[in-house]
Amino acid sequence: MANQSSSSSYPILCASFNQDNSCFAIGTRDGFKIFDSNTGRLCYERGKSYGTICDLAIGAFIIVEMLYSSSLLAIVGAGEQPSLSPRRLCLFNTTTGTALRELNFLTSVLAVCINRKRLIVVLQEKTYIYDINSLAILDTIDTVPNLKGLCAFSPSLDGCFLALPASTAKGSVLVYNVMELHSHCEIDAHRSPLAAIVLSSNGMYIATASEQGTIIRVHLVSEATKSYNFRRGSYPSTIFSLSFGPSMQHPDTLVATSSSGSVHAFSLGFNINQRSRRSTGILGSIMPDSVNDALDPAHHHVLHNGFPAGVKSYAVIRKVDKVADSIYESVACRATVSIITSSGYFLEYTLSINHQNESSWILEREFNLLTVISEGPINS
Repeated sequence: MANQSSSSSYPILCASFNQDNSCFAIGTRDGFKIFDSNTGRLCYERGKSYGTICDLAIGAFIIVEMLYSSSLLAIVGAGEQPSLSPRRLCLFNTTTGTALRELNFLTSVLAVCINRKRLIVVLQEKTYIYDINSLAILDTIDTVPNLKGLCAFSPSLDGCFLALPASTAKGSVLVYNVMELHSHCEIDAHRSPLAAIVLSSNGMYIATASEQGTIIRVHLVSEATKSYNFRRGSYPSTIFSLSFGPSMQHPDTLVATSSSGSVHAFSLGFNINQRSRRSTGILGSIMPDSVNDALDPAHHHVLHNGFPAGVKSYAVIRKVDKVADSIYESVACRATVSIITSSGYFLEYTLSINHQNESSWILEREFNLLTVISEGPINS
């Protein structure tokens, strides 16, 4: 997930977790850093204190995307100096400290998505699909004006979809199959324009939020049908990020961060388990019986004041552990939720949900991303 900060006052200009959430990268005014999500260790850093990166200048970066835990990065400068133009995408090798290839565009690069087969570059009115090995252009998608560079990507090669806004007047989503190079479907998700979209890692589900931010909807991608209709709150709020749990079968948890400073977790797995007892059909196990069923507040777990209100933050669910029914264990599910704030902090919470669907949040870790000292290069 490539995310660019909307405020120039924040020290973190962008933040993104890699495809399996094992690492994350941040872009700052002085360079970029890569961290290990499990330990918080700073694996790689390039900044003013490290001098010039061979043929790559040091400065502000607005996009830093990793390819799993490899040495390949896709980076874009903020344009504060000519050599770091926002119209130039650099594929960079952290092991050798050299630029492998540069791609130049007529307008600014707003987002980049990557997996082992495809490189996606999102501009304001065009999206390019490349073969990542040869960097040959496979397709060009003409899009509606996408000023924020909104997009979502499922890195799995079996369900490799790209989602883009399909309208500037309402919350419609274009879902594109980037392996087979054709449009898969268009989903009318909201009456208001989109503010956030995310695909599950296996490409099964897509979650969306509009600029109103009161309702989060989840659709089944294969059939473009609505599966869930969650209410975040009654008052409008800006949704900063959406993220599904890591399951490669049925993602069972969805987490959102909002401008209110709250973290919202929605239990998809709970709904699936309840409905599967009432229906034996394939669709019956993943489709709600009614909208009211999906709006049941029991499926919504909120952490108030999880981070400062108004500070743009990005959250992912790194791990979900299920606990078997036992008289000795009251917890049914534990989720590890990691958050990066654009003010420069990493926070990690454990969300525990018991068999009565009651929840608790515990802050496990918190540290300043800007003051951590590097302990060595990332593995190639």
